Amino acid sequence: MGLQVRVELTPRNDFWRNAFFVEWYHQFSDRELITESAGLLLVQSEWMADLERVAEQCFSKVLVAPDDPSRRRMLRCFLPSVRQ
Repeated sequence: MGLQVRVELTPRNDFWRNAFFVEWYHQFSDRELITESAGLLLVQSEWMADLERVAEQCFSKVLVAPDDPSRRRMLRCFLPSVRQ
């Protein structure tokens, strides 16, 4: 097992969030994504390329989450959303 990283999935909407998980488990049934309380995912670092590829197929992005997720939530209160 390699290094674990915390990532954030940013889909267009809930439909595409669900589609990401369905597609992930269809392609990689042996790779479990661990969901944390803030909606972040804890994954193996060597999965990043596969995560990004599946996310792209589902109109989503995978971002490496900050060490302190509360800081990002606070900044989102001040910045407008740029999702399309």
